[in-house]
Amino acid sequence: MGLTRQYLRYGPAALFGLVASARGNAAFVALRGERGRCVAVPACEHVFVWDTRKGEKVLILKGLKQEVSCLCPSPDGLHLAVGYEDGSIRVFSLLSGEANITFNGHKAAVTALQYDHLGGRLVSGSKDTDVIVWDVINESGLYRLRGHKDAVTQVLFLKEKNLLVTSGKDTLVKWWDLDTQHCFKTLVGHRTEVWGMALISEEKRLITGSADSELRVWDITYIQEVKDPDEPESKKSKGSSPGAEENTEEDETLELDERPEERLVKCSKVGSIMREGRDRLVTLATDRTGKILACHGTDAVLEVFSVLSEEEVQKKLEKKMKKAKKKAKQNSEEEPERGVELSLQEEIQRVTNIRASSKIKSFDLILSPKGELKIVLLLQNNIIESYNLNLSAQVPQAVRASKITIGGHRSDVRTLAFSSDNIAILSAAAESVKIWNRSTLQCIRTMDCEYALCSLFVPGDRQVIVGTKTGKLQLYDLASGSLMETLNAHDGAVWSIALSPDQRGFVTGGADKCVKFWEFELVKDESSVQKRLSMKHVRVLQLDEDVLCVRYSPNQKLLAVSLLDCTVKIFYVDTLKFFLSLYGHKLPVLCMDISYDGTLIATGSADRNVKIWGLDFGDCHRSLFAHDDSVMYLQFVAKSHLFFTAGKDSKIKQWDADKFEHIQTLEGHHQEVWCLALSPNGDYVVSASHDKSLRLWERTREPLVLEEEREMQREAEYEESVAKEEQPVVAGETPGETGLAGRKTIETIKAAERIMEAIELYREEMAKLKEHKAICKAAGKEVPFVVNPILRAYGNITPSAYVLEVFKKVKSSELEESLLVLPFSYVPDLLRLFNEYIHLGSEVELLCRALLFLLKIHFGQITSNHMLVTVIENLKKTTISRVSEVRDVLGFNMAGLQYLKREIEAKDEVTFFADATDRFEEKKRKRKKKEKMVLAVL
Repeated sequence: MGLTRQYLRYGPAALFGLVASARGNAAFVALRGERGRCVAVPACEHVFVWDTRKGEKVLILKGLKQEVSCLCPSPDGLHLAVGYEDGSIRVFSLLSGEANITFNGHKAAVTALQYDHLGGRLVSGSKDTDVIVWDVINESGLYRLRGHKDAVTQVLFLKEKNLLVTSGKDTLVKWWDLDTQHCFKTLVGHRTEVWGMALISEEKRLITGSADSELRVWDITYIQEVKDPDEPESKKSKGSSPGAEENTEEDETLELDERPEERLVKCSKVGSIMREGRDRLVTLATDRTGKILACHGTDAVLEVFSVLSEEEVQKKLEKKMKKAKKKAKQNSEEEPERGVELSLQEEIQRVTNIRASSKIKSFDLILSPKGELKIVLLLQNNIIESYNLNLSAQVPQAVRASKITIGGHRSDVRTLAFSSDNIAILSAAAESVKIWNRSTLQCIRTMDCEYALCSLFVPGDRQVIVGTKTGKLQLYDLASGSLMETLNAHDGAVWSIALSPDQRGFVTGGADKCVKFWEFELVKDESSVQKRLSMKHVRVLQLDEDVLCVRYSPNQKLLAVSLLDCTVKIFYVDTLKFFLSLYGHKLPVLCMDISYDGTLIATGSADRNVKIWGLDFGDCHRSLFAHDDSVMYLQFVAKSHLFFTAGKDSKIKQWDADKFEHIQTLEGHHQEVWCLALSPNGDYVVSASHDKSLRLWERTREPLVLEEEREMQREAEYEESVAKEEQPVVAGETPGETGLAGRKTIETIKAAERIMEAIELYREEMAKLKEHKAICKAAGKEVPFVVNPILRAYGNITPSAYVLEVFKKVKSSELEESLLVLPFSYVPDLLRLFNEYIHLGSEVELLCRALLFLLKIHFGQITSNHMLVTVIENLKKTTISRVSEVRDVLGFNMAGLQYLKREIEAKDEVTFFADATDRFEEKKRKRKKKEKMVLAVL
């Protein structure tokens, strides 16, 4: 067998240039007990926590591969729930930065997350139209609620009642009773998608926002259950609230089914508040107290409203009544019999509008005890802005407190370059050029520029040249960060720039069908005695089509020019005579590069193919289908025939130009990759994408074997196909409004396989033990028994104890789904083992949960199996007795804790009064001492 060529793996080293992704939402988080200072924002697959006062990144919550789509901090401020594009949810601890819990239930991106007021339950809504309620403490799913016909946009828990309100893009607002897990009311008063909801006035009002500029306000009336059992059902359903007898036409149009649910809640539209924005609502939210309401559309304006409390409403009403009485007296009319009412605009008052520097994507607000409102805005152009608003002022004006911008560009990076010493990275976008330190990833220079398309470091790394969309060449000095010179190089965009191998000049190609040759020169500056660097135009090559890319051969004899007619033309550099034409691409060649020895040229095109040509005769060696979209950039690794390509399919791939093989794929970007750059020593790759992030990839010492790589790829494809498979059906359960919370994933299948393997081992060991006993009996003496190596590794535990160990290691959130895919042949053994475990009193809660689930899904088979009748009878007795024991222990502990709490509170009160007395005595002593001193002086 011949030697296989070894490659070295490139791995992700860092993500930088990103302040915040615009896909998810921003949320204030409490770090070190301080609220309103730190804000959590999505950053591709990670979550960044920024200190808005210092403008520093204080915490990174590392994700896996999928992009973050939603954030929600827990009420206690210790955890942050993060929803991802693939439908998974991870709960991070803000103290350690670790992900403690993972929930897999949705098939598509999580669009809404909300904790209940105690933080024990979490509800999630998704693009797959399902709503799932999760138990955070038990780390498991409770149930799935089906009913929406399009993506869920908002979910809200009601504190007072065990109710849930959800809104969706299907124009519906649904009310769910979580005790019975069904939808008891649907509001259909919206003509278009419901994009947001908020509860105000102590959950007595609901505000919904749609695609128009109207915020609809609904009154919520909680109706008590009628206790008379003899009363007819029709009378009961009418409700007993003061507003229940009024059944207006409008109410009938707003509710799909208005009879049985009247016992729980009545929801009627009371009016609307008009937004100033004419476009659709994007985010609608209140602060924790519900006193402040804010919303924004697809523009840069945040509208802030103040909601009056019941006391304030009462005061206003009294004032209004006095005025009405006064007016009636003056006009000698009768006093108004009926009480005057406040209009909706008086109850919900507009405070101010805050105009941000760019389009707002999301916001969060927090009201401090002093009455100051803190607002954080996540903007579309990679900026976080925070504002302070003093509500007690006569005319409240928002003051911008901070702006986090230094960490990234405002628009997509279109060009990248490495310095010759591999230390500095240049990135340029539509508004600025930034220089980054590769090792620290800090931005060390920011210079304003026009829309940049191509760039290079001048030899010596003290200056950089940028080619722009308007046809200019801009020369910058890095030491001072200033623009030294601007030249009008082309009449159209400068699409490409290439440094000559002798480092004395460079060549540019533009949309004006010209290739221009330039040389570096030193000119005398009028302002100083010293000479400065400049650029001199020396030659021009006129062509018939727009030039998209230019590259020199390493010996500087040939120049490759890519044209808009899908061909690549090769010219001699000295005479500019035509040498070769490379044709074969169906769409224009967007990028190309020539290998270090000048033998190969690789071209990447918008037709998604990469072609490898010989430079001696212009023959095509191989055509490779490289990406699922246009190939945007291509570059050879120094001193090798390996090259990298970047595509609009968000992938970066490495290829071998000699063997025509795909080596590896670098996955990380979530949107189109515009460009990449390789360091001169080939150890680093930096890439820029439409997701606003810059990523650094590093060559590791780990060898990469192609066969292993293909095997890993096949495994990943299999795991993906498993997730897309139909979910297993529970026997006897019809697909209705509710369902199981979890879903089948590769983890649940692996967990089920581990349980099956443990039961197989248990069966084998029990058979061996039986056989061993028979041998001992026949021999009449003790024969040594060989223990299974697995059991020995666990410390010589029994086979049944090993099954329990395996069972305990199954994640709580995956338990039900793992049991669902477990074949029934393993269930009888599992039930017998459960009986043994529960009798011993170990893991009662976990085992009861698993037992009840198995009984639910295999009820028919278990009840018809005569062998299991005694097992079930025994389980019934032991389970009831053990559960009551556990309940008693829990009750005792609760009582003990409450007693300790009361003791501590009483002690604290005594201490507080003792402290106050001591302080008073101290003051008295000091006063007497002072008086004595004054008398002595006199």
